[in-house]
Amino acid sequence: MEMDSPESWADLPYFLAVARTGSLRAAADRLGSTHATVRRRLNALERSYNVRLFDRSVDGLALTAAGREILPRAEAAEREVVAARRQLGGLDLEAAGLVRVSIPPSLAYDVLSPVFAAFAKTHPEIELEIIVTNRFQDLARHEVDVAVRVAFEISDDVVGRRVLQYAKGIYASQDYLDAHFADRGPKGEGLTWIGWGDSDPLPEWVRTSPFPKARIRHTAREGVLQMNLVRSGLGMAHLPCYLEAAYPDLQRVPGTEAELDRSIWLLLHADLKRTTRVRLFVDFLAGKLREQRRMFLGPLA
Repeated sequence: MEMDSPESWADLPYFLAVARTGSLRAAADRLGSTHATVRRRLNALERSYNVRLFDRSVDGLALTAAGREILPRAEAAEREVVAARRQLGGLDLEAAGLVRVSIPPSLAYDVLSPVFAAFAKTHPEIELEIIVTNRFQDLARHEVDVAVRVAFEISDDVVGRRVLQYAKGIYASQDYLDAHFADRGPKGEGLTWIGWGDSDPLPEWVRTSPFPKARIRHTAREGVLQMNLVRSGLGMAHLPCYLEAAYPDLQRVPGTEAELDRSIWLLLHADLKRTTRVRLFVDFLAGKLREQRRMFLGPLA
């Protein structure tokens, strides 16, 4: 089965996204598109070759025999297109154009927003497309040019620049501490954690804390939401110390120590490290983050 028309080439990303996710909605999220658009493009591809590529069921979409046959060819075509795009991007010597960057929510709103604004003023010909997500954007498939990632180590086949390590601590609101801290038991009885939804009812981070008998009553799997729940007086949580600078109502719980946590990494594909606009952006971002090292280390600075 040959991919021989311009329309077929344009529909390939939709076919691949559905093949990889198994649903129209997940494919739409992956592509930044809509459910209806993905359905329309997939139907168009099937009509153009007069073959059904997916079996539909209540469990999602599964590749037919024809879909399985075309999948490796579609992936090979994708690799060639991405390689050509990276090679051409690596030849770009202009300090102009678009840089697509993904960042986690915990760094987006208070830490990186002013840095991005400063970069835009310094390099007015470079445009930023900022994607706020906890999902690891795929650099190999050119979903983004630069990824800001928080991790202990990076194993991806990319150029990774470790910028700095940050500290974390146990935080609560002053109202929560006033209402509950004085009456706590010797191991934290009576206190409340905001957790991450661990399957273990007593996870390691609770057992090794100063409050191993405090109860996990509420969970939130997203860091910014967890921080705001702490600020609202719902309980205690482990949070990055750099949040203190933006939210002085966050109080480190008395008698607790800050400790080093993960590092902030800047990742880009090796083919883009020679691209002027990407190199300027990465160097600027790394420099501004390192200028704030004391904020990231908090009491450990």
